[in-house]
Amino acid sequence: MALPYIIVSLIGDLSMKIKYYKDTDSLYIDLSERSSVDTREISDGVNLDYDESDILVGIDIDLASRKLDLTRVELGSLPQTTQVLQTVE
Repeated sequence: MALPYIIVSLIGDLSMKIKYYKDTDSLYIDLSERSSVDTREISDGVNLDYDESDILVGIDIDLASRKLDLTRVELGSLPQTTQVLQTVE
């Protein structure tokens, strides 16, 4: 089962998007609307994307189905204002 595209509203205009790309078996966690200008590999197949101010804006996980259980996403201990806004299969 493929992971749906999930949008989570954290506080105000901040949001986090999680997308699984079945064709490349990669999972991308988009932490910001800002564009990435630098990518750093922190371990084999795990890359962190940073914006022009060196702020983390995304996490890319290659071969995600081998590293993660993609059948479920659990959100816990997030701020009271957190809510799932949208999931798309």
